[in-house]
Amino acid sequence: MPIEHIVQQGDCISSIAAQYGFTPETIWDFPANSELKQKRQNGNVLFEGDVVVVPDKTLREESRPTDQKHKFLREGIPEMLKIILRDARAIPRKNLPYILVVDGVRSEGKTNQDGLLEEPIPPDAREGRLIVGVGENRETYTLKLGHLDPVTEVSGAQMRLNNLGIDCGPEDGELNPKTVEAIKLFQGQHKLDATGELDDATRQKLLEVHGS
Repeated sequence: MPIEHIVQQGDCISSIAAQYGFTPETIWDFPANSELKQKRQNGNVLFEGDVVVVPDKTLREESRPTDQKHKFLREGIPEMLKIILRDARAIPRKNLPYILVVDGVRSEGKTNQDGLLEEPIPPDAREGRLIVGVGENRETYTLKLGHLDPVTEVSGAQMRLNNLGIDCGPEDGELNPKTVEAIKLFQGQHKLDATGELDDATRQKLLEVHGS
């Protein structure tokens, strides 16, 4: 029988799929998850308490000669982490050296012309460390993988604002005065009505600027 998985903070479709031995697409496209898929749009941006239905496993048969060696590859591993780095003026930080450490695995490289870095990571990774720059200009960031709440939630807006360098304080889901001022600042930067309200236009612009 299908299993109902209750989403915890840090869960995403990729980590849930890895836990149950499926590809993310198999679970996200399962008909029983159609309502959740329509509500959240992005399977890697779920909210605590969401219910993801995990289908039964089915047996797949492959015919192969018995007198030869065969290699079978599992789909869906790894996932790709994508981060765009910009400065305070929203200009891409291109050709910026970085070190990424996730689950003890270290990767090094430079951001591209758009300030983008891409690195494969385990689908169930929960935390990482990103170091950018060199020497005295080094900056270190702790990455909470899979922890981004939907933009429809106040906490999701707070997370995106903080990630964009607009300090709104704790990501507690409370529309407090500091969060309202951060929203107004964001709205003003992007030529929206600076009401401090999380209206549809503001949420859409947050998604666009943040990238997810």
